[in-house]
Amino acid sequence: MFTDLPLSDLHAYRFDGAEPEDFDAFWTKTLAQSRAAAAPPVLRPVDHGLIHVDTYDVTFSGFDGQPVRAWLWLPRGVPRPLPAVVEYLGYGCARGSALRATLWSSLGYAHLLMDSRGQSSSYGAADTPDGDFAPQTGGVLTRGLAGPEYHYYRRLFTDAVRAVDTVAALDEVDPDRVVVVGGSQGGGIATAVAGLRPGLAGACVDVPFLCHFRRATQVTDAHPYREVTDYLQGRPADVERVFDTLSYLDGANHAARATAPVRFSVALMDPVCPPSTVFAAYHRWGQHAGGADKDIRVWEYAAHAGGGDHQLAEHVAFVARVTGR
Repeated sequence: MFTDLPLSDLHAYRFDGAEPEDFDAFWTKTLAQSRAAAAPPVLRPVDHGLIHVDTYDVTFSGFDGQPVRAWLWLPRGVPRPLPAVVEYLGYGCARGSALRATLWSSLGYAHLLMDSRGQSSSYGAADTPDGDFAPQTGGVLTRGLAGPEYHYYRRLFTDAVRAVDTVAALDEVDPDRVVVVGGSQGGGIATAVAGLRPGLAGACVDVPFLCHFRRATQVTDAHPYREVTDYLQGRPADVERVFDTLSYLDGANHAARATAPVRFSVALMDPVCPPSTVFAAYHRWGQHAGGADKDIRVWEYAAHAGGGDHQLAEHVAFVARVTGR
């Protein structure tokens, strides 16, 4: 069933959440500290028998200089420097096998797939710890709600920006033709990166998580947003402090600072990432810059999987356009 407002109301819906006065200062300081602590990335060739793609096991410096793992695929026989796609994963997912995701490199792009620090589930265990803590099952949304400086997503968003920094600095890559992509949590991360790192060629944001947190907790009982609801049931005095912390991470606030062309997707039967929270971020995209090239694809009879391969085909065409492929 449809899980939120009628489509006509969604097109009119606007974010009504808070934007901290020190939002930009907070993130500028966070990124500057992590960039100052960064070491050169390490790229280790891996031979999995792929005949058209070179594969590398990458370790780069993320939040506070901490090591983050990723896979990098570089297509063989394609003129360089290459356009690049940096991909972020859904909630609880890990980078998995190096044989898992070769679409973008097969299309002629450098492709970096970033591990998600500390996350683990039936979809696989990350190779990247969250600081001193090994990857674990269970959610991370309430990890560090005491303040934005402690929160898990401060670290993961910083990792994600540093992933773009790392790819853009490779000799094989054209730094002006880097696109970020992701769905669900990955879509929320791509939104944050687009707001935090200027110069992207584009972004593909599918059914994004991490947008308009307060609205999400009010209109869905599904996980992962349910983690915040459960947390607050036992801590009613902490409601405002919790949502203040989350406002520094909210995709709607990051989207307002984005300038890159973007293609969103939303699913009207999505119980995980309610459509109004997706539209909240979409409508704010480019707001602080006076606008941006943006569009949203609505999948009427789809749940959290969204448009699936149909959406992917549209993203392939979009990425080709914005990178001049």
